[in-house]
Amino acid sequence: MKYRSVFDIIGPVMIGPSSSHTAGAARIGRAARDLFGRTPEEIDIHFYGSFKSTFKGHGTDVAIVGGVLGYETFDDRIKTSLETAEKEGIKVLIHEEQAEPEHPNTARLRLKSGTEELELTGISIGGGKIEITELNGFPLHLTGEHPAVVLLHDDRYGAIASATAILAKEKINIGRMEVSRKAEGAKALMIIEVDQNLTDSVMEELQEADHISRAARISE
Repeated sequence: MKYRSVFDIIGPVMIGPSSSHTAGAARIGRAARDLFGRTPEEIDIHFYGSFKSTFKGHGTDVAIVGGVLGYETFDDRIKTSLETAEKEGIKVLIHEEQAEPEHPNTARLRLKSGTEELELTGISIGGGKIEITELNGFPLHLTGEHPAVVLLHDDRYGAIASATAILAKEKINIGRMEVSRKAEGAKALMIIEVDQNLTDSVMEELQEADHISRAARISE
């Protein structure tokens, strides 16, 4: 793992005690909320490895729930996020998994609201940095360090072009792009990291683009 500056090692301004177990966990929760698009009715959290062993002492549970509620890593409300969720009628379930993960700081989240559901796996890699490794069964590599759009689309010709044409029209530069699919001709997932936050109007265009069935974004 290469660090670009001393701040990558120290970690972000945050509610403690741990940059990886608290700040990183909050960022995983926030990424899940951004991709889900709203506050869910139920938050289902599965902890693995080191997260499972230390989540109570390090506040990993309150950090993830705080992130799902939309709090930043430095927001003092993280400390009472479980109480806030209960007051708002949000069901929180926590599971301690015995399976050995590839990375010790691993959490799998399932957000539910009515018939809508999102499942996400994230790892905290130190210094408050994270990586989203799976989304609704699709493998991916998403750090949340740059604005990004996540597009669920048909696995067919023209789907990628329909999305990139909109970004080009709006003069939005692409920094990195990743596409994965479960099977040929089935649904696919497109991740596009860009150099600026995407506006509501751009998101509406992407949502209505040919072969795109769902669009979500992560902002800086």
